[in-house]
Amino acid sequence: MACFRSAGVCLCSWLLLPYDGGAQAVNKNKRFRKDKPWDTDDIDKWAIPQFTQADNPHPFVEESSFATLFPKYREGYLKQHWGEVTRALEKYGIACTLDLVEGSMMVKTTRKAWDPYVLLKARDLIKLLARSVPATEALRILQDDVVCDIIKIGNFVRNKERFVKRRQRLIGPNGSTLKAIELLTGCYVLVQGNTVAAMGSYKGLKDVRRVVEDCMKNVHPIYHIKELMIKRELAKDPKLAEESWDRFLPKFKKRNVKSKKPSASTSSANGSGPSGSNSLPLSSSTGAAAPTPAPQKKKTYTPFPPAQQPSKLDLQMDSGEYFLQPHEKAAGERRRREERQKEKQVEREKKRGEMYEVPKGDLKAENVDEGKRERKEKKSKSRSKGEE
Repeated sequence: MACFRSAGVCLCSWLLLPYDGGAQAVNKNKRFRKDKPWDTDDIDKWAIPQFTQADNPHPFVEESSFATLFPKYREGYLKQHWGEVTRALEKYGIACTLDLVEGSMMVKTTRKAWDPYVLLKARDLIKLLARSVPATEALRILQDDVVCDIIKIGNFVRNKERFVKRRQRLIGPNGSTLKAIELLTGCYVLVQGNTVAAMGSYKGLKDVRRVVEDCMKNVHPIYHIKELMIKRELAKDPKLAEESWDRFLPKFKKRNVKSKKPSASTSSANGSGPSGSNSLPLSSSTGAAAPTPAPQKKKTYTPFPPAQQPSKLDLQMDSGEYFLQPHEKAAGERRRREERQKEKQVEREKKRGEMYEVPKGDLKAENVDEGKRERKEKKSKSRSKGEE
């Protein structure tokens, strides 16, 4: 069929296309998809099938190995429990060595190894042992449904005191916060030094990493604990399985409010000043408050930097000490030291003499007693003269 061209528009022969009966057009990304009769709803796609020795009866062609270092304080513990680790790895055909001289642990495959992934599990095992995880807990990593994650927290905060405070916030009083995180995520969590070691499922490790990283970014773990508790209750309701849970989860707004210290004038005017022993003393005669100190004058801003302070060499040149001989400098230093010793000796003798001085109040009492005694003696003498 010929094409007609008019006003720059090309009309093509679309009448020759077959009629599809009004069916909907298929997306080109799904045009090759076919029904899979073996893929039914009763199949759990997330289940991890167990890998046995019958699945791979042949030995490996090459030998693979992993090694890691451990700190000095773990040497005694590893030496005590290394036999238990060796027996657990022998079941999978993995050999392990402990080098106390270099401070390292190594795992490698043997001719008896049949599981290709168990070497990575053994690598995670020695990493957990190096991070102070107990051997009984670390051996659980050899199970197929248990994975681990070592979270580094040393680079989040530069200030050492702030880092220690936030790390302690993650542990909580008597380990209560850490225990709550373990119960809600189903993971084993250990805080040690600059790392946090966690063991559990993939979903639990994802929650643990989010809680730990946000805690080091100054977000308290209690917010995540509250959210995890709500999610655990919502998961029990099958009606909410396919709905969004955003309307049930709490939304916390980040507020960075700086606390402003009240000045002395405002605190006294509002009556919120210090009380008790910290309050201003009252005068004994009028009962009025003591006068407040005058406010300090604000320093005037100058764009010029302050004058440079003289260095030690400049001071020595000004005093002439810089040009003295070594023995003359030593003699001058010895003379100054003796003068300081004499001053200290005088102060010590003065303090020692104060211990033997009579207090002023007792001295007045003694003077009064002596005056009474003298008057009595005069009276007695005058009476004796009168009788004579």
